[in-house]
Amino acid sequence: MSADFHPVLSRRRFIGGAGVGLSSVAFSHLLGAEAMGASTGGQRSHFPAKAKRVIWLFMHGGPSHVDLFDPKPELIRHAGRPLPESFGPVETRRKVAQNPLLGPVKPFRPRGRSGIEISDFLPHMAELADEMCVIRSCHGDSVNHPQSVYQMNTGSILMGKPSLGSWVAYGLGSDNQNMPSFVVMPDPGGGLKGGPPAWGNGFLPATYQGTTMRPGENPILHLNPAHDRSPARQRATLDLVNRFNALHQERRGEDTHLDARIRSYELAFRMQTAAPDTVDLSQESEATKNLYGLDQPVTREFGTRCLLARRMIERGVRFVQLYSGDTNGWDAHEDVLKNHTDYAARTDKPVAGLIRDLKQRGLLEDTLVIWGGEFGRMPMSEKGVGRDHNPWGYSTVLFGAGVKHGHVHGATDDIGLRAVHDKVHVHDLHATILHLLGMDHESLTYRHNGRDERLTDVAGHVVKGILT
Repeated sequence: MSADFHPVLSRRRFIGGAGVGLSSVAFSHLLGAEAMGASTGGQRSHFPAKAKRVIWLFMHGGPSHVDLFDPKPELIRHAGRPLPESFGPVETRRKVAQNPLLGPVKPFRPRGRSGIEISDFLPHMAELADEMCVIRSCHGDSVNHPQSVYQMNTGSILMGKPSLGSWVAYGLGSDNQNMPSFVVMPDPGGGLKGGPPAWGNGFLPATYQGTTMRPGENPILHLNPAHDRSPARQRATLDLVNRFNALHQERRGEDTHLDARIRSYELAFRMQTAAPDTVDLSQESEATKNLYGLDQPVTREFGTRCLLARRMIERGVRFVQLYSGDTNGWDAHEDVLKNHTDYAARTDKPVAGLIRDLKQRGLLEDTLVIWGGEFGRMPMSEKGVGRDHNPWGYSTVLFGAGVKHGHVHGATDDIGLRAVHDKVHVHDLHATILHLLGMDHESLTYRHNGRDERLTDVAGHVVKGILT
């Protein structure tokens, strides 16, 4: 190789034919899976797992637990009055602590054989009460969106830590070498508070960051090869790139990152066969599409992403995260009734359709589905009809593998302000999710700056009360 040859520049020139965006996706998947030693097929679990995969339905903005899953008769009784002094001082983002209490804006009703009370906001999900495990005692550490989004996703209110999906990908790898192990589908409106670091890899190798799928007909950029590139021509291009990389590696000894880069191009090539089938919804029956609400304008967008999530986990994707809510999302400062009517209408039927579809296909038995946001809402009113952020007590709902069905765990106080019984901190929730996936949260570590880092830092307990 001549002295004036520039391997990096040359690789970039040649890889253009295979699709730079797709190569980046592949590199993100393989950098660790191949070079850093991450296994595939669950070989690194610490004990037998009840869940093989996760679908996380993230309701961005903070859905109101006291209007959806946590009925409070005392809040109804005291509505219109100031917060009783017996509840003590309250840390709020806005000055609402002394505002009148606001009762639930829609009625709650007992649902199913379990009798779990669920709001009329969610009629379709309410029909699945006997499949739910409702944790009513979740709590976190920040009243602000970005910090709470980070904490719910990464365990820390600080930006830059690895996300839960990244830890799962690091710990378990992928069930399909032709697909990424961690996929994220943001709301098409964009504007997530905190941004992409919420699904970032932090200090873990770049392979473990979430692979973003975009809305529309081309969820993965550069997936389809150029019309003038035959498979044989692409194969020849990749072979040439790999030869350049091999020459580059010969001069530098063992370079695991470069070795992974070489292999990533191979995955990019394979994904051009596997990924189009994954996102091709024409293979689904009309009955299935209608189950997710694809036949209705208001539910079509979120329903499409829910259906894609099912198709991805069927094909070995380990962790799929869907976001509902753009810049503001479920952030009901102005008017809870208007805001939650809108977002519940968009998501309620698709979520219920996803659960029903997973169950009838036998996938719910080993799939964990999570529904929830970064925090809940205050029982005090804001502007008379809205609610401020509440991280001190809120609800998260689980379905599927390894969790009790038709079960309620924990409780907030009489008005839904703070978690008081069987409290579940974000660290506890994360420890429990990892446990269901067969991983000990204290043993899943990564050496960083001389310290064995973990998702739950130095905290977290498995919530045994929700496990089957």
